[in-house]
Amino acid sequence: MLAPLPVFAVVNIVEVFIRCDPVGQVITVLLGVFSVIAWAIMWGKHRDLKDLRNLNLRFEQQLRGERTLLDQPEAARQQRSIPYADLFADAVEAYWRAAAIGQEKGEDTLRARLEHAENALQRALARQILRYESSMVFLASIVSGAPFLGLLGTVWGVMTAFSEAVSSGAGGIKDLAPGVTAALLTTIAGLLVAIPSVFGYNYLFANTKRLITELENYASALADRIELESKK
Repeated sequence: MLAPLPVFAVVNIVEVFIRCDPVGQVITVLLGVFSVIAWAIMWGKHRDLKDLRNLNLRFEQQLRGERTLLDQPEAARQQRSIPYADLFADAVEAYWRAAAIGQEKGEDTLRARLEHAENALQRALARQILRYESSMVFLASIVSGAPFLGLLGTVWGVMTAFSEAVSSGAGGIKDLAPGVTAALLTTIAGLLVAIPSVFGYNYLFANTKRLITELENYASALADRIELESKK
């Protein structure tokens, strides 16, 4: 005869949550809120990075077809929402600002112009890197903090269950099981928040680093092109 199939108990999460003490319920709800925030950050960050890269590529292609960068019209420097355009605008404006001040003082030199353009590029680059890395710190905090928050709820719940068992004089497994089960809910909630978040964070971190590298390469190429054009 075939052995009977094992019967798995179906855990009612709502009942387990109701059996939790107030501390466990607060932690579980808080982890649920963190989960929603983490998914919102991951989805929004993925979409933003994708959009920024597409905008950057289109702007770079547009400039590649221009014979000169220094003589571009004012409209070309008004697209500040595009990271590449922001770097371009700062570099060109700093170049011509240094030229105007140098001519007023009678000290206009190519070296001064290029130094001001490079300094402006570095400032714009740092500003855009901060933009790329925005929200990543909060997501990393959720990744690292959710398991510990869940563990805190479990330890608190187990301690409460044993304390109540001692007070009532009951020490059997049947008496402790409901409290311990409720306490473990916070650990499960913490892992359910942390596991998707850590994969999402690693994916976004890799994408962010790739875009920052592309931004740094663009800044270097832009500086080289401005220098070459200014020497003609």
